[in-house]
Amino acid sequence: MLLKFLLEKEIKQIRRNPFLPRLIIAYPVLVMLVFPWVANLEVKDINLCIVDNDHSVYSQRLTEQISASEYFCLSGTAATCDEAMESIKRNDSDVILEIDAGFEKDLVRGGNSTVMISPNSVNGTKGAFAASYLSQILSDFSDGIREELPSGGPPSGIIEINPQYRYNPCLDYKTFIIPALMVILLTVICGFLPTLNIVGEKEKGTIEQINVTPVKKSLFILSKLIPYWITGIFILTVCLGLAALIYGLIPAGSLLTVYLFAILFVVTYSGLGLVVSNYSTTMQQAMFVMFFFTIVMLLMSGIFTPVRSMPGWAQAITYANPLRYFVEAMRAIYLKGSGFFALITQFFVLLGIAGLFGIWAIMSYKKR
Repeated sequence: MLLKFLLEKEIKQIRRNPFLPRLIIAYPVLVMLVFPWVANLEVKDINLCIVDNDHSVYSQRLTEQISASEYFCLSGTAATCDEAMESIKRNDSDVILEIDAGFEKDLVRGGNSTVMISPNSVNGTKGAFAASYLSQILSDFSDGIREELPSGGPPSGIIEINPQYRYNPCLDYKTFIIPALMVILLTVICGFLPTLNIVGEKEKGTIEQINVTPVKKSLFILSKLIPYWITGIFILTVCLGLAALIYGLIPAGSLLTVYLFAILFVVTYSGLGLVVSNYSTTMQQAMFVMFFFTIVMLLMSGIFTPVRSMPGWAQAITYANPLRYFVEAMRAIYLKGSGFFALITQFFVLLGIAGLFGIWAIMSYKKR
């Protein structure tokens, strides 16, 4: 009975707040409609400067083939490599392709020729992608020229590679980032709102009215968690619906498993928010502390960069990060169609962390 009245109090507080209901509805919609298009790590529109020392039919064909690619924009041509380097320094170009003199002659006679690719690696990721894209175009161009030559087709014993992309055959980055955006939404809303809850009551003085009642600490913390479980389920449902309607992205696995992991994660991160709130004396302090934990956990969760690409000491730290296990579960269920038993490790680790934060939240709340 006490739990019913406590939940009624929490729900009325959320409904009477002029900002929170709008945030809970508008924020997921905005993120799902905008972020998949702008939070994109695909590299396109690379400015290319070409130094053509051959001025032949084949070098012109190569230039046209590269210009036709959606990844490159021809920023200009240069007479010398030094002139092209000046365009790099002015940030007019991202990569230089230098075609050697005798390019066409070497291709026709020997079947081999050389070019030099010089990417601007101030942005290492963009430079690596530019070199990789150019290498692939050059390989395709070489295969096309080899088939045209009168000496015959490809040499015997050549290996033909036909890649098959699993789980994301079109290599669409939105397919990869949308499950991560769902994790971020649940992290931000179901993490920060509980953080501001108890400390907000401290600042208003209403917490003293609860402290003089016979309500147990465990019941009080539970009443704080349940509204955010409901909020998390609502946000996830909105995200799943928008992903299906706007992007045609439907979980390959079971929806029940998605909700199971989401509810467990919301319990975990809301528990952390209540722990921070218990130890904070002002809302400003609680916001800064929770912001610190959230940023660190997001960056070390594998949402943006793979965990395996991190140093060994950083990978060891991620084992204590609940976001890592939820991200792994969401992508595995959403893209691979993994079942519950394939993710049993992630489930029990999240369950253990949820229990730890829940007990910590109860123990750290002091009734004075």
